[in-house]
Amino acid sequence: MTLTAPLHPRVRAETGPDSEREGRYLTWLLAAFPLWWALGMGVLVIPFVAAVAAVKLLRRRSIAVPPSFGWWLLFLLAVVLSLANLSVDPPGTIPGNWFSQLPGATFRLGFYCCCTLIALWAYNLVVEGRYPKERLIRLLAWLFAVTVAGGLLGTFAGGFEYTSPVEALLPKAVAADGFVKSLVHPAAAQTMDFLGYETPRPAAPWGYTNTWGNNFAITGVWLVVAAFCLPLRTRWRLAATALLCVSLVPAVYSMNRGLWLGLAAIAVFAALRLLVSGRPGGMLALAGAGGAVILLIALTPLGTVVQARMDNGHSDDGRAFSSERATELVLAHSPVLGFGSTRKTLGSGESIAVGPTPECPRCGGRTLGGNGQLWQVLFAHGLAGTIAYLGFGLSVLWRYRSDHSAIGIAGSAVIGLSMVTMFFYNALVTPLLLTLFSYVLLAANRTAIPGTNTEKP
Repeated sequence: MTLTAPLHPRVRAETGPDSEREGRYLTWLLAAFPLWWALGMGVLVIPFVAAVAAVKLLRRRSIAVPPSFGWWLLFLLAVVLSLANLSVDPPGTIPGNWFSQLPGATFRLGFYCCCTLIALWAYNLVVEGRYPKERLIRLLAWLFAVTVAGGLLGTFAGGFEYTSPVEALLPKAVAADGFVKSLVHPAAAQTMDFLGYETPRPAAPWGYTNTWGNNFAITGVWLVVAAFCLPLRTRWRLAATALLCVSLVPAVYSMNRGLWLGLAAIAVFAALRLLVSGRPGGMLALAGAGGAVILLIALTPLGTVVQARMDNGHSDDGRAFSSERATELVLAHSPVLGFGSTRKTLGSGESIAVGPTPECPRCGGRTLGGNGQLWQVLFAHGLAGTIAYLGFGLSVLWRYRSDHSAIGIAGSAVIGLSMVTMFFYNALVTPLLLTLFSYVLLAANRTAIPGTNTEKP
């Protein structure tokens, strides 16, 4: 088995029943995600698909590698090397040892590798013509519909939750763990009270409100491509338009400022790319749609929700403290490889004596590296990991800056989104996988099989 450069655009597609069957695992991973969530598997199904991907890749005579993939491999190398520092206790953090820090570090490394294997396998399937780009785009668009449905459930039935089959099989002590529960316990929303009263914030089927918001933005990009840039009957385009309108309800009621900022960044990025590519009509259409959305929110009760959220910063002080403290510690004590994993602080920014209480369960004990992908990479994997991580994203954006097709703009928009949301969203697990799928589409679009209909805008 050898690693090869991206396949030539005229590479001969392999066809036949075996070719179609190989991609069914990828289809089931995405198409059946609501089922996995309902069963309590959720992200836990990803390692199973990754195992299939690993076997399929190992059986190949050669593996096509997308451009800029070397940066990502350097990042994974930094993640592995940083494990050596798990036993280091930075000043002002709760003491631990190498073994106590290992579970969290193993989780992150394992899922980084799982997402990488699945994305690399998907890239090979797509460039060989075994898995049509259109199918992957439509599956990502389907996940937007799933995200909106989960958002509506969380908005109007925020208390909905139940014990899943997987959760019921676990020992009670294991199932009661907060982190394990977030993986296996289906819940429609996370309930918070930062407005002075309890408010459900949509989370289904992604586990956390911030993950829901991140995936909403990523899959929303591909819904637009699937509905308006691929061959589709008029009734389905009308349905997609209606879905986008309805999606404003959970998007606003999620009170997710990171989502709002991310959507604005995507709109600006897409508008600039349309203008540069000589399509001012598309830019004006996008601006008109954005203006209609703002007007709709302003003239409905949704505007009141937005204003209430903007008046209540909630986590701003805690996030600022965690980011500053994480940066200070890693630069002072382990700048190259970081500390291998996250740590919890002793106290808070106000006092070392501050800790969680029944009235304030989130007080004190801030997680360093838990308030954004950038801070997690910097704290856990140091400057080596941070440079490689940023190098990957920026290299992809630069390499495909001239691809003004629908896939080129959409894929670049998702990569650019990850560069924006890394300041306040953690990427693992599903946002990273969806972002890597966007990278796969972007890279495969330049090595497309002749005869496909998604190469041109």
